[in-house]
Amino acid sequence: MLEIPIQKVRAATERLCAPLTVEDQVVQSMPDASPVKWHLAHTSWFFETFALKPGIPGYREYHPLYNYLFNSYYDALGERHERARRGLLARPTVAEVREYRAHVDRHLAVLLDRGGERLAPVLWLGLHHEQQHQELLLTDVKHLFAQNPLRPAYATTATGATAPRPRARPAAPLEWLDFDETLASIGAPDGGFAFDCERPRHRVLLQPYRLASRAVTAGEYLDFMRDGGYRRPELWLADGWAAARAGDWQAPLYWEPDGGDFTVMTLAGPRPVERDAPVCHVSYYEADAYARWAGARLPTEFEWERAASGAAGAIDGNFVESGALHPLGGASLYGDVWQWTSSAYQPYPGYRAPDGALGEYNGKFMCNQQVLRGGSCLTPRAHVRSSYRNYFAPGARWQMSGVRLAKDRR
Repeated sequence: MLEIPIQKVRAATERLCAPLTVEDQVVQSMPDASPVKWHLAHTSWFFETFALKPGIPGYREYHPLYNYLFNSYYDALGERHERARRGLLARPTVAEVREYRAHVDRHLAVLLDRGGERLAPVLWLGLHHEQQHQELLLTDVKHLFAQNPLRPAYATTATGATAPRPRARPAAPLEWLDFDETLASIGAPDGGFAFDCERPRHRVLLQPYRLASRAVTAGEYLDFMRDGGYRRPELWLADGWAAARAGDWQAPLYWEPDGGDFTVMTLAGPRPVERDAPVCHVSYYEADAYARWAGARLPTEFEWERAASGAAGAIDGNFVESGALHPLGGASLYGDVWQWTSSAYQPYPGYRAPDGALGEYNGKFMCNQQVLRGGSCLTPRAHVRSSYRNYFAPGARWQMSGVRLAKDRR
């Protein structure tokens, strides 16, 4: 039997849905988000399309229209339902989607029991694809609940009361980690799972630089705000200034004025902003403007990976398994918040997208995106590694995105 923990990961997705009502799972709050029901169906469609259909002789797809309803962006597989209208799919019901998941799970068990070695790379890809959607599921729920004047909480106890949220750790004084000039090996080595965009491994010349010992805190970001950070065009890239004006940005997403201070929407409901917690839900534009204000810059993704490849980059930190579901702070390069880098999401030298529809997974998005590194408090711990490249459009704010500073060494 092929040893890939697919059912463990699939069960984790189901557990994330346990606090949600049926009504919670069918609503779409914006075009970039998806209903929970759609995430549940799409991750099943992925396994069915790329593993079960080619891997089990005579396998028949569960429903002839599910390829149209739950295909995300694979043009090679045909037409699909418009992304912005996923919330209009009242049918199939949540119960029917769960039956679909159970059907796919049963057949995955058969495939794994038969070995399926030739499909192992696809199965590992499906596992990590589902972990990506676990984080997206939570960030989409958070955005959904933030639109509701009742400000409902996702995280609740068995009695129905809102679960207590751990307080942020006291922020240590910011220190600078020095790195010498080097020819650094970047990207995932051969062997083991990595997304295609993490390879080929190659060398990059890095000049001497300094990297902050921790992420920027909410308190430090408040200082930027109170110094007119959102009103000073000299701090902003032109596109960022236009986006901030068009969106009337005055603070990170989910922050709301509360007297002389702010509250922030969390998955446990509204809470006072904690000055020691890493600032979160800022766009690349805001991160870059803050860095200029602070007399620093954002690191390149290569500088970040070089730091994370050393002893200081041990994979620990605040991940989804902690149950906090909110940044707590600490010195780890991983967890709490994804960290914007100054690097555009581009192919590595020698990159070639895989053949077929799976070649659309990453390669076709290598334009108009910025790379983030490190994982967040909503990321499964087993999903991250030093070479992992997340990416979003520079104006995106609904993900768990924060800031770590860098400087040139003179």
